[in-house]
Amino acid sequence: NASLLGILQHPDGTVLKQLQPPPRGPREQEFYNKVYDSDCCNSILLELREYLPKYFGVWSPPTAPNDTYLKLEDVTRKFNKPCIMDVKIGQKSYDPYASAEKIQQQVSKYPLMEEIGFLVLGMRVYHVSSDSYETQNQHYGRSLTKETVKDGISKFFHNGYCLRKDAIAASIQKMEKILEWFEGQKQLNFYASSLLFVYEGLCQATTVRLSDVTLAEKRGVPKGLLSGGDILEYNNNIHVINSMENGKIEASVSKGLSKFYALHKKAYSKRHHSQLKVENLEQDNVWKSSTCITQEHLNGNVIPQLEKVFCHMPAEIKEGANVEVRMIDFAHVFPSNAKDEGYIYGLKNLITVLQNILDS
Repeated sequence: NASLLGILQHPDGTVLKQLQPPPRGPREQEFYNKVYDSDCCNSILLELREYLPKYFGVWSPPTAPNDTYLKLEDVTRKFNKPCIMDVKIGQKSYDPYASAEKIQQQVSKYPLMEEIGFLVLGMRVYHVSSDSYETQNQHYGRSLTKETVKDGISKFFHNGYCLRKDAIAASIQKMEKILEWFEGQKQLNFYASSLLFVYEGLCQATTVRLSDVTLAEKRGVPKGLLSGGDILEYNNNIHVINSMENGKIEASVSKGLSKFYALHKKAYSKRHHSQLKVENLEQDNVWKSSTCITQEHLNGNVIPQLEKVFCHMPAEIKEGANVEVRMIDFAHVFPSNAKDEGYIYGLKNLITVLQNILDS
């Protein structure tokens, strides 16, 4: 699957991101090394770690020692049905050292970057009713204008029944922390870097003991939908690198994070694809517990009642919305002695858009 571009999920909870050709790859590696240096005592960098995937150094397959991969935390791992959006932040997606040709190429990809300050690179949203994902690629984001960007982004938080305002509110809170960090640092400027948004598509409701009769009665859950004491649970963390032989990495890759770390990348690793055999494993939708919501249920008149459960949970249950917002993609990070105004502009505008979605 070429869209994976050499990004593999490893059973140990990390992803392997193939280093891009110089100067981008080495620059990204140097950035991670600097931020995660065990001797680091720079408070700005130490705080920055909170907003990045954890970094576990580099890795090379024994059969191809010259291929280098960054070993990074899989931010989606803890989610049952991760909904994922990748948004490039900043007014310029080319760095200060870019050639005129590169600038032209980047600007023409999305002329509104300067004005809007961000670009949706892709999204993947879980729709509860069909138990399936809707995905949008980079063309979707590039088609958004000032007038349509609000609706375009709200699509990410809509699960087919309702707008997940809990996930929007939690995302805004996390972005405001990142904004505070940017307002307080004059060490680094970020170009063509992204924010990765992840929230749980199986709403909070399903991780609460729904069979708590009073709750079920109040919410009008139909009889037979839930069996006593069960928590709905779904496990899709089956990512196994099976074998390494003849210079091949054989991997089963879930339809998770891997596409998104690399969704928007050029096919820089095409030449490595002889060595990478990546199989997309379609997992069976098997509920782990004995509780089972069948397709028949979902297609019937259960939906209005399910909607009540999924979307109108009491506030005390909602408040811990399972959301991650992390900075990724650091091939164009440069030392600086000024605030990163372009990133700040884009981040503030994205927060404003999310706040508008919340308020409307």
